[in-house]
Amino acid sequence: MQTKAFMCAEGTEKEDLGGGITRQVLGYNEQIMMVKVWFEQGSEGYIHSHFHSQVTYIAKGRFEVTVGDEVKTLEEGDCFFMEPNIAHGALCKEAGLLIDVFSPCREDFIKANSGEN
Repeated sequence: MQTKAFMCAEGTEKEDLGGGITRQVLGYNEQIMMVKVWFEQGSEGYIHSHFHSQVTYIAKGRFEVTVGDEVKTLEEGDCFFMEPNIAHGALCKEAGLLIDVFSPCREDFIKANSGEN
């Protein structure tokens, strides 16, 4: 399970998650995955947790980010890290784009894109 070496944004499927959030799964193999996530102002990535490690880069916009018990407002150029099983979420204060990197790969994202249940 892995993507090809080169992936062009224009030719890669985007998934409307509803609530003003759109996701595009980019390169991955079993150990790592990169995902672009667009947020409209006011949209929210609700508090959740998963067994994956995750690091997120704010490519555009401004977000109120919660990681565990800590809340910070972050903007373009900032980053945040989630260790496995820690509760986290983001409220979009100014329309933006997040770049998520997961380890291991989020197989649930691949199944969602393929239409599998």
